[in-house]
Amino acid sequence: MGQPLFTNDAIVFGILMISLGFVFYTESKTSGFWHQFYKVVPGLFMAYFIPAIFTTIGAIAPEWQNTNTNGEIVKESSQLYYVASRFLLPAALVLMTLSIDLKAIFNLGSKALIMFFTGTVGIIIGGPIAILLISLVSPETVGGADFDAVWRGLSTLAGSWIGGGANQTAMLEIYQYNPAKYGGMIFVDIVVANVWMAILLIGIGKKDAINKWLKADTSAIEELKEKVISFTQKIQKNPTLTDYMIILAIAFGTVGFGHFAASFLAGFFKGLIGSISSEITRNIFTFLGSKFFWLVSISTIIAVLLSYTKAKNYEGAGASKIGSIFIYVLVATIGMKMDLTMIFDNWGLIIIGIVWMSVHAGLLILVAKLIKAPYFFLAVGSQANVGGAASAPIVASAFHPSLATVGVLLAVFGYAIGTIAAIGCTILLELAASV
Repeated sequence: MGQPLFTNDAIVFGILMISLGFVFYTESKTSGFWHQFYKVVPGLFMAYFIPAIFTTIGAIAPEWQNTNTNGEIVKESSQLYYVASRFLLPAALVLMTLSIDLKAIFNLGSKALIMFFTGTVGIIIGGPIAILLISLVSPETVGGADFDAVWRGLSTLAGSWIGGGANQTAMLEIYQYNPAKYGGMIFVDIVVANVWMAILLIGIGKKDAINKWLKADTSAIEELKEKVISFTQKIQKNPTLTDYMIILAIAFGTVGFGHFAASFLAGFFKGLIGSISSEITRNIFTFLGSKFFWLVSISTIIAVLLSYTKAKNYEGAGASKIGSIFIYVLVATIGMKMDLTMIFDNWGLIIIGIVWMSVHAGLLILVAKLIKAPYFFLAVGSQANVGGAASAPIVASAFHPSLATVGVLLAVFGYAIGTIAAIGCTILLELAASV
């Protein structure tokens, strides 16, 4: 990607914040065009889409290439997504979990897990089905030999779409796809996963109509929301500067400890896993060597523990609202990674990704209809697979901030089974490619 108009992260951050300010200002309108517009398009989607437009027109970019004084090509990148995902996301998870009723989450029942596993199965079978279908019209698109074989590259997508980045890397190590072509798979991952997330966000604006069509029982979700709202109203207060500082101290103190513990645990497990003689076993547990996995897990665990203390009363001072601000900033940085013109590049692999994701979505819709699962379980179950811990809480919190923890718990579970499930998917991918 060529150099964007603005490369200074301070300027880019300003653009993203102005975009978010515009979204919130227009969404607050109670009449006129914008009032009607946001009845159709959720504000969270616009928070994602506007930065994507800026990236598409070349104003900003997540990464780019530059030429130094020696004529060498230097790769540069924005650090905003890293900061948002490593600092603001865990802080948001802490603040949104402070007031959580863990018992009420477990009372949501088995449908959340059923939809999550349905999403996993959809990814496992979706890839092979996509290969079989595309091979009928364009065999060369799904071909390749040895380490250039497309199925090897698609194995990394399976790792990413069931677990996350660590699982994706593990699949690259296991199946040794040509590194020179690996960028194409990352490209498909970004485009298809982000488009699917956008569709899910749009669906949230129509959740009542979708739930009616699914004949879903949303009583458990509504009960959880009402509990949180009732608790918030009971402890509501006019926040002081001291309250805000303590809220930030709780959030970022936890994040700081999370980074400290994550570095230690990731290093420990990386060494432990490295000593395992079996390559397959070693790669199955690669996620335990991921700092991000431990950061999210530790932050969430501490937040759950804090929910049993007086710290939960800071919800009355607006803890979850501050957490929501952090989530919106993260959404904007994710949107920044999406160049809309990429959809029209490398059509072959993109179509494979679209067919793959369509199978995943179709299976989710079918099972949701059969078991009468709410759209919330469908959307979060899907995103916990496809997006992982960075985006599952975003989708969950779009329904209500109190539900963000559900997204985290499912996403962490996805990390745990990601590599094993992806290996199963890859076996089917190879079989489909050989037909």
